[in-house]
Amino acid sequence: MSTLPTGGKVAVFSAGSWGTAFSVVLADAGNDVTLWARRPEVAEAIAERRENPDYLPGVELPPSVTATADVEEALRGADVVVLATPSQSLRENLTAWAPHIERDAVLVSLMKGVELGTQDRMSEVIGQVTGAGPERIAVISGPNLAKEIARREPAASVVACADEDVAQVLQQRCHTAAFRPYTSTDVLGCELGGAYKNVVALSVGMAVGLGFGDNTTASVITRGLAETARLAMKLGANPLTLMGLAGLGDLVATCSSPLSRNRTFGEKLGQGMSTEEIYASTKQVAEGAKSCSSLLALAERTGVDAPIAQHVDAVVAGRMTAKQMMEAFIARDTKSEIY
Repeated sequence: MSTLPTGGKVAVFSAGSWGTAFSVVLADAGNDVTLWARRPEVAEAIAERRENPDYLPGVELPPSVTATADVEEALRGADVVVLATPSQSLRENLTAWAPHIERDAVLVSLMKGVELGTQDRMSEVIGQVTGAGPERIAVISGPNLAKEIARREPAASVVACADEDVAQVLQQRCHTAAFRPYTSTDVLGCELGGAYKNVVALSVGMAVGLGFGDNTTASVITRGLAETARLAMKLGANPLTLMGLAGLGDLVATCSSPLSRNRTFGEKLGQGMSTEEIYASTKQVAEGAKSCSSLLALAERTGVDAPIAQHVDAVVAGRMTAKQMMEAFIARDTKSEIY
């Protein structure tokens, strides 16, 4: 039975667009929220202007959201700690933060990536670094475009935790008039759906950047869902998870919206920019560009055919152009493929 209270203080790490947007959700749901910012000037701007000018300009933050660059201050008394850092920096950051986390705090991942080298999901990294058991680690995933969430446009998502009671309390802690969370115990399925959709969105963006239309993008999205499901099910996920908000819902939003960082990154690749040029032109992180090689390695280790991950990784690494990738999709042998 969960001992997590239905109200209290939540610490959110860090103050990027999604972390800031989810702070709005948490505040609207009745929590006291402390938003940790890596740069003191961001915390000061939030305190003075009641907005995050670097990542969500124009969005007024509720009075119950405070900001700090002090890790200990942010974590003091927090019974829920929400992690919204870039996936590839989680282990290093969390190692520094862990000594200050309250002993029974529930750790919630908003991240959608797979760690380079280890191929660990974010919940696995959290458990390894903090020693927290599965009953204290949760994941929130779904169609979560930060700007729309921050503007309080109607949206739904999934709160997943191995402990169903914890998932239900967290559901209450982030349920607002505009944000409807559902619960699940399939942490693995939610995480793989969230990570893989970024890679698919890169390929959809490349198709758009090349000037192709809806038939092409719909084909890539459908093949991407099939590829995601093959890997997730092989690893033990519930196939229904991939048909829901954390699978199909997140995939459609990320592949279709110009607000999606991964689709936008893919469009620029399709237009001929290199990965290095795109990185230099933006301060936002496209998780799919970082996680495509990890997901490909995970698929290879599991014995799952993953052509989208394979080709996206090749384009991101500069071994193939976006045009060559699309040509390779069409040329593939279809004897053993079912879509």
